[in-house]
Amino acid sequence: MKNLDLIESFSEFKDNKNIDRAMMIRVLEEVFRSMIRKKFGTDENCDIIINDAKGDMEIWRTRTVVDDNSEDIWDADKIMLSDAKKIDPSFEEDDEVVDEIRLIDFGRRAVLAARQTLASKIMELEKDSIYKRFSERVGEVITGEVYQIWKRELLLLDSSDNKTELILPKEEQINSDFYKKGENIRAVIKRVEIHNNNLRIIVSRTDPAFLEKLLEQEVPEIFDGLIVIKRIVREPGERAKVAVESYDDRIDPVGACVGMKGSRIHGIVRELRNESIDVINYTNNIQLYITRALSPAKITSLTLDEQTKRASVYLKPDQVSLAIGKGGHNIKLAAKLTGYEIDVYRDTDDEDDDIDIEEFADEIEGWIIDELKSIGCDTARSVIDLGFAELVKRTQLEEETVNDVIKIIKAEFE
Repeated sequence: MKNLDLIESFSEFKDNKNIDRAMMIRVLEEVFRSMIRKKFGTDENCDIIINDAKGDMEIWRTRTVVDDNSEDIWDADKIMLSDAKKIDPSFEEDDEVVDEIRLIDFGRRAVLAARQTLASKIMELEKDSIYKRFSERVGEVITGEVYQIWKRELLLLDSSDNKTELILPKEEQINSDFYKKGENIRAVIKRVEIHNNNLRIIVSRTDPAFLEKLLEQEVPEIFDGLIVIKRIVREPGERAKVAVESYDDRIDPVGACVGMKGSRIHGIVRELRNESIDVINYTNNIQLYITRALSPAKITSLTLDEQTKRASVYLKPDQVSLAIGKGGHNIKLAAKLTGYEIDVYRDTDDEDDDIDIEEFADEIEGWIIDELKSIGCDTARSVIDLGFAELVKRTQLEEETVNDVIKIIKAEFE
């Protein structure tokens, strides 16, 4: 008679596809050998036969027959002649008796304890297997189905096996992301970690690696290595800049990435919630690189300070807002892409009719002036020309503060 709880437990584990079969057999054997040692003192004279295909096992014990009065009758690998003859009357001294140990012989408590130990060890094996498998896949795009929506994170089920849990934290979601239960999401595997003994597979939609993999999927030349992505910077859901370089002079890297009439980039833009993607041609010429990075703005002139890694960029007044971009995203990303802090200045012929914003330092606080300069308003007229609504929108200044600044500057011209 066999204990069905343990056998059924074993049968469940045999169907687990995440665990290496040889490793599982070793764990199972160790659990059973531990039971034998606790019951009989040794397991050296026992053979365990595990049939992982059927989900069952057998334990066979070998003992040597000794006389009933022998001093060795208490040894685990010995059996008294009288007991041996109960098994088979033909047994004599020094014969070997091989008999099966049934699970019921260990007692119900021992079997239940073994079942718990077995379940615990198999769960650990499964966790280690999943950890190893997904650690090797960090940086890959994965599809998951939403099955729980929490305030700080989404829980997904890996679509390939419908049971491995993926976590998409709030900070790894694009701001405009909105999902319903049962919906499929694509994201990149960012990291795999063990937290409080729990396996956590973190995925991301904001990481630059996600955009990189999407480009690799859409642009065969990138997948084949003919075009290489030098750097990606993102303001997720708003704007991204991608610097690419071609290893084949016959291939235009920007054109290949964008595709005919934007055919290749449009799908990626939709996936990223209409994130604007600027693809630029990488170059070692830093001045040209910064010029390209500030696209679509057209630069009049540019000076570099190699020591401080700062670039002073001069543009016509109508190009300043383009260089700064909505919410300052364009200039921020250009700085991240090139590694240079970028200062924007207006290039105008009407200098005599304008006043440098620093000239108002006695009436306007320094941090306010710095905020205005950060959006390209380095002269009095640039502040007035931008207007109240745009100043409120593009800066971190309060409406009352903006109103006061405009009054002070207008008073100077009057």
